[in-house]
Amino acid sequence: MSTPQKFSTSERRIDLDWVRILAFGLLIFYHVGMLYVSWGFHIKSEHRLTWLEPVMLVLNPWRLSLLFLVSGVASRLMLGKVRLAAFARARSVRLLIPLIFGMLVIVPPQSYLQIVESLGYPAGFADYYLHHYLAFSSQFCPTPCIAQPTWNHLWFVVYLWVYTMALAGVLCVWPTAADWIGERLTAVLAGPWLLVLPCLLFAAWRLFLSPIFPSTHALFGDWYNHADYASAFLFGFLLARRDSIWCEIERQRWVALTVAAACFTLFVLVYAGLFAPSSVPKWFASSVYGCYQWLAMVAVLGFARRHLTTDNRVRRYLTDAIFPYYIVHQTAIIMIAHALRGSGLSAGSEAAIVISGTALTCLVTYEIARRIAWLRPLFGLRMEPRSVSGIARQQPA
Repeated sequence: MSTPQKFSTSERRIDLDWVRILAFGLLIFYHVGMLYVSWGFHIKSEHRLTWLEPVMLVLNPWRLSLLFLVSGVASRLMLGKVRLAAFARARSVRLLIPLIFGMLVIVPPQSYLQIVESLGYPAGFADYYLHHYLAFSSQFCPTPCIAQPTWNHLWFVVYLWVYTMALAGVLCVWPTAADWIGERLTAVLAGPWLLVLPCLLFAAWRLFLSPIFPSTHALFGDWYNHADYASAFLFGFLLARRDSIWCEIERQRWVALTVAAACFTLFVLVYAGLFAPSSVPKWFASSVYGCYQWLAMVAVLGFARRHLTTDNRVRRYLTDAIFPYYIVHQTAIIMIAHALRGSGLSAGSEAAIVISGTALTCLVTYEIARRIAWLRPLFGLRMEPRSVSGIARQQPA
């Protein structure tokens, strides 16, 4: 059995700070890409970029699972510093206040512009907000049939809070669960099993749950996503303080990257329809997807642990800024894209304006929010600025 090395209470996971920053940053670009592909989104550009779909598929299977895994690590390191009740209270404040504020203030323009573009809603935003958004019912059915008020992209915050509270409940009943299970999980994942066993788990969720419970992000009934994201969250939480696992992740980064690339190639070939559906067994397609999902996460974490260890002012700034950026980014994308509709711009020019405008909106919003005490908790920031930064101390999501 491997012997875990405990992280000191003062240690900061700089590598995971960078992973979180980069993952949320990619999410912004991903949502801009949603304007141009064939997949459903709140509004669409007049341009279609079919070549963009395979590029986005590189990220799609693992980008959100990775964020939940990093959040699990952050939760475990935070719990090493405070009591369980204080941990649950702090996480609720950091997650629920921005969620409620986001649902009431940040998200409504997204739904309004979706209705305007889908149905040609003639009235203004105030009329929509008062008569439809706050109706607490499904509106404009059957197409698009939006349950309002809604959390849209803030579903991540809802799910993370639910997983955190469920975990706190387990630890309240069984305080030593994290150490006991984590120690045994570390032993089970020793050597090559680190790459094999989680692949089988994620493949099983894909095979047995995804066809029955398609992704909805509606919390209730979204069982495939819960199995997927909760598994990633628990992996992060249980293995956060097991140094032998992190050393193994770093050691196997090249193997994980190589096999992930092979799995992705097979996945894209199936997705592109180069094989007749009857010639590809369902279990094979699901296994390839699940394996790529886990192996890509291991590769990212392994390379980050090896190379993303430098601390600087950029890391410290973005560690705080990235959660407020996440809160406002999708509304900025949709509002800017809607304003550009019918402008006659090329796809490249339009996308450049949406990206730069979104980045500027995120920057200005954060710079304002961090300077005004009562705005800070609304955007997931502590009431008072911190003197030090670290994933164990500050990560809101």
